[in-house]
Amino acid sequence: MRLEQLQAFLAIAETGSFQQAARKCGVTQSTVSRQIQALEGDLGLELFYRNGQAKLTLAGERLLPRVRKISQEWQIATQELTDLMEGKQPELCVAAIHSLCAYYLPPVLQKFCHQYPEVQLRVTSLGSDRALKVLKDGLVDLAIVMNNRFLTTAREMVVEVLYDEPIEVLTGINHPLAQYEQIPWSELILYPQVVFKDGYGMQRLVQDKFDRLEARLQAALEVNTLDAFRGVVRQGELVALLPHSALVEARQDPTLAVRSLESSKVTGASLEACSLSRRVVMVTTQDRLQIPPIKDFWQLVKDNIPPQIDALSKSAS
Repeated sequence: MRLEQLQAFLAIAETGSFQQAARKCGVTQSTVSRQIQALEGDLGLELFYRNGQAKLTLAGERLLPRVRKISQEWQIATQELTDLMEGKQPELCVAAIHSLCAYYLPPVLQKFCHQYPEVQLRVTSLGSDRALKVLKDGLVDLAIVMNNRFLTTAREMVVEVLYDEPIEVLTGINHPLAQYEQIPWSELILYPQVVFKDGYGMQRLVQDKFDRLEARLQAALEVNTLDAFRGVVRQGELVALLPHSALVEARQDPTLAVRSLESSKVTGASLEACSLSRRVVMVTTQDRLQIPPIKDFWQLVKDNIPPQIDALSKSAS
């Protein structure tokens, strides 16, 4: 059973004529006749009396409302797909890491809303691993996360590198580590830390670094918001390893100190020479990137979220 056979059946039922049905469907009368014969062969029942005007048999009458419903559903489906490819989707869903939602993303969101006022933009702040999972599950259209090559190597994934940034140490202003300009790893590993919860890329990054140092990470507390990190560290006992872009407000807080980690070069160290850094990427699937609102949001992010580490530092000073 094929769609064009059902369309031919519906056209004959509505016009009462094979000839008029052929005209309505844009095919020859012989084509319509073959389609109905094939449909009747599949069903094992005649659908029309062929005495002058085509009149529905009992089987045809029973089939007609079902075919109408199928035809309506098909029209709705094709219209929805047409609207999708023309950028008329009702919403666009984005999952992004906390620091990006707080500092880099807001100007992009505003520009997109002006460009697509009819699209409901939904942004969820998630850890990197969770964001990539909901992207894979089709719950969001795009994710902006810390790179995880194990979760972004599928053939359908498209990955755009946005920026690299150093990981720095957040301490209370009176913490012993605050005396350093660049904190040695040999000193850092001695103190308990507040870390991101499981499922966040930063937790994995920090743990992997400690594993390579053959040191034990003293994870005294797990939290998942930047406010919580600042609040806990402000108490004076715990420290935290956080990305540069997550420390904007901390730099303006007189009760906190932000210190870099010891680098392989003491002066003029490049980002690559830093002892720990993270890469932030934007991820979607190839099919989603063909849809105008998603494609345009992707380009807005590329245009407005380049490496801005220096600019971010100046704004915080």
